[in-house]
Amino acid sequence: MLTPPCVSPCVYYQLLRALNPEENVHCWHGLYFQDGQRRVDYVLTYTMKKPGGGPQNTGGSSHLPSSAAADVELGCVGETFSVHEDHKAFRREEFEGKLREMGLELEKDEDTKIPGVGFVKIHAPWNVLCREAEFMKLKMPTKKVYEMKHSSGVMDKISSLVSKALEPLHPHVEEHQPKNIKHLSHTFSREKQHLFDLSDKDCFFDSKTRGSIVFEILKRTKCKAKYSMGITSLLGNGVYSAAYPLHDGDINDSAEANDRKLLYEEWANYSVFYKYQPIGLVRKYFGEKIGLYFAWLGLYTQMLIPASLVGVIVFLYGCATVDDNIPSMEICHPRNNITMCPLCDRVCSYWKLSSACGTARASHLFDNPATVFFSIFMALWAAMFMEHWKRRQMRLNYEWDLTGFEDEEDHPRAEYEFRVMQKSMNKDQKSQHKVIKKSALLMSIYSPLCNIEMEKLTCQDRLPAYTTNLVMMLLMIGVTFAIVFGVILYRISTKAALHMSSKITRNNVQLTVKTTAAIINLVVILILDEVYGAVARWLTVLEVPKTDKSFEERLIFKTFILKFFNAFTPIIYIAFFRGRLVGRPGSYLYVFESYRMEECAHGGCLMELCIQLSITMLGKQLIQNNLFEIGVPKLKKLIRYIRSKQGAYKEEERQKKLQRYETDHFLEPFAGLTPEYMEMIIQFGFVTLFVASFPLAPLFALLNNIIEIRLDAKKFVTELRRPVAARAKDIGIWYNILRGVAKVAVIINAFVISFTSDFIPRMVYQYMYSPDGSMHGFVNHTLSYFNVSHFQEGKETMDPLYLGYRVEICRYKDYREPPWLKEETDHWWNVVMLMSDVVDWLIPDIPKDISVQMHKEKILLVDLFMKEEQGKVQILESKSFTGGKDNCSRSNNNNSTIAHQRSGLHANSTNSF
Repeated sequence: MLTPPCVSPCVYYQLLRALNPEENVHCWHGLYFQDGQRRVDYVLTYTMKKPGGGPQNTGGSSHLPSSAAADVELGCVGETFSVHEDHKAFRREEFEGKLREMGLELEKDEDTKIPGVGFVKIHAPWNVLCREAEFMKLKMPTKKVYEMKHSSGVMDKISSLVSKALEPLHPHVEEHQPKNIKHLSHTFSREKQHLFDLSDKDCFFDSKTRGSIVFEILKRTKCKAKYSMGITSLLGNGVYSAAYPLHDGDINDSAEANDRKLLYEEWANYSVFYKYQPIGLVRKYFGEKIGLYFAWLGLYTQMLIPASLVGVIVFLYGCATVDDNIPSMEICHPRNNITMCPLCDRVCSYWKLSSACGTARASHLFDNPATVFFSIFMALWAAMFMEHWKRRQMRLNYEWDLTGFEDEEDHPRAEYEFRVMQKSMNKDQKSQHKVIKKSALLMSIYSPLCNIEMEKLTCQDRLPAYTTNLVMMLLMIGVTFAIVFGVILYRISTKAALHMSSKITRNNVQLTVKTTAAIINLVVILILDEVYGAVARWLTVLEVPKTDKSFEERLIFKTFILKFFNAFTPIIYIAFFRGRLVGRPGSYLYVFESYRMEECAHGGCLMELCIQLSITMLGKQLIQNNLFEIGVPKLKKLIRYIRSKQGAYKEEERQKKLQRYETDHFLEPFAGLTPEYMEMIIQFGFVTLFVASFPLAPLFALLNNIIEIRLDAKKFVTELRRPVAARAKDIGIWYNILRGVAKVAVIINAFVISFTSDFIPRMVYQYMYSPDGSMHGFVNHTLSYFNVSHFQEGKETMDPLYLGYRVEICRYKDYREPPWLKEETDHWWNVVMLMSDVVDWLIPDIPKDISVQMHKEKILLVDLFMKEEQGKVQILESKSFTGGKDNCSRSNNNNSTIAHQRSGLHANSTNSF
């Protein structure tokens, strides 16, 4: 049996119970109070113990813990535990009493199947929902509907044909009205309830809205107990162990139809990876903030398709032209007799340039004229993506009725209010008499808002935290540099050690050292990512930001800085510094007077940059983004089952026995979108910043994101507790970070082409130095000569006859930065940056059809209010005209009757509120 689109849940519950008293009723267990009428909008959980450590089964009544109980987790026994638990129970009773005063309805359940856990189920009645919806300025659909007419131009016809062709890619999400029909929305007002369709009040506020309304009440409800600043503080102090709205139902029951199950089938499923996301349904179930994240991720993944195609073409071009590349042909030619200087002191010997044939050929795959074109293409692609997202975001704002939404000022965080309270108490203690001091202390404890309004934290109060932040951030960045330096020493020492081994090993020294060093870097990056995330949160807590929004922005900024340096410092070193601080034979640069700085292979550092970038990018995506996201939540879920002694239950039996709120208790708490955005921003950096060295980066990012979307979707639907729906009109600070990365990408790719690639030196040689205008002789042109007798004492090779003859002259590469390099590159890439700005200017932020529809909605809204006022005037005039025909006494009676009716209507309306 499927649920009708919008039937009163209590009616459906009773219908199910009447038709199937034994079956399917468990699907609705836990979604409603015991009466089966009132829906559970929010759940609070808390731990409870009885003497002996067992669960406290009180049959739903509220009792304080016994004084003999023992807190196993805290390791305290006897009276200390009793006082501690009694204090928590008192604060719970006080907080729940305040919630009842706010109009919420509560029902306790301590006789649960989860030992030691009690539940408080919360229901928001209609009058509370109306009051809070007006307070929160929620936009709700009115009775007025209108048709969105589309123009009949050529582009619109083409768009319609494309839409029909792509119809199989759209998810099968049931829609209750045609796409071209839209409800006119207006901010909810209790005085204008007649404008809204209230025929079914159970469906007017959906479960997402009801949960967010209750959470808003929980946040601002304050108690008289010391330091009780709302649900956030109570969760932090252990008064409650968890707080969450419920999922709509079960995803595995065929008899139950709900939004969660629909999302699981049409979104959180790998079998539908080729389909578009049902963003509207995601927003309906999880809220605008999460909906915008998945909309952004979907657009980013979609935009990666053309970038991947171009990248693959560039790579195939390199494969197709590798045999025609004259420089690599000269290096690989069997008659090549160029003798190169040793790559390290003492243990390394002279070597033939022809031995670098494989590296030279592989370098051409990523260092060819098409690579430069691809770098310019990706710079313009990033600008196009940013503009396309702004238009997409504006369209979603219109469709989701967020066009007039402005971020409201958040309530102060509990930690901020606590610090302000401490400051006020300390100030009172220093300035007042002892007796006055005690009264002020009591006032600050029992009336914290009075002091909070007068006091605030200044920069001077936060100066120690700011100093700690600065020192720790520099220290963490210094740790990153130190680790990169350590990997450099590893490469230098390992290369020397491998050269001392057998001849077979010597032939593979370069590849072995590069690969192992890149893997070490990857492991260190994965470890430090977790460390830096924890450090960034700790530093943000030290600052005590005033609001949740400020806390989130500061946390994001610190985390991004640390993780960006962590991921890209090894890559930046290889791209711009390796091979440029070497010196020359006879005058090499040394570290610790014994380690000679490493050189690039003859094919350039671009190949090693490609190896480092590919291993880091693929490793982070496979291990950190996918394996951790799949394995860690399942492991935590298993641990919670074991701790709650539920591991012995079979999955099917457990699902039948547990209520909805008990099942959701085992799910992972929602930790915010910061980790999801962060991994995508770092990936965006890999795709855009060094794409000149790895044209396949967009392809691997695309493949990863196809999995990532469904992985995140499944995690949100099945592995996480339902997040509280949050409104948002944009992706916030993440857009500014994206825009900054896109701007830096132009400069970084310019430097890669200039300093890491051989593209510009080849062009300069071909058009200025080549005798026949070809690349013949380029390799010899880039090599300098060195007399081996000029080696410093103790630095010459121990095996001068390694090649079978004595070497007198060796060659080394010393043609990297000609004087004309800077002028040529800056001029060229300035044009690219200018083209990016032109793309920004040409594409309007608001689509034309959306601006037209927004203007039309304003006109319709004014027209609706004008008709409403005209109707009221006509009613009054008709009643006055009817009353004028009667005698005076009858007129007075009618007037009194009308007045009585109006007052009665007003009274009834007030009661309904």
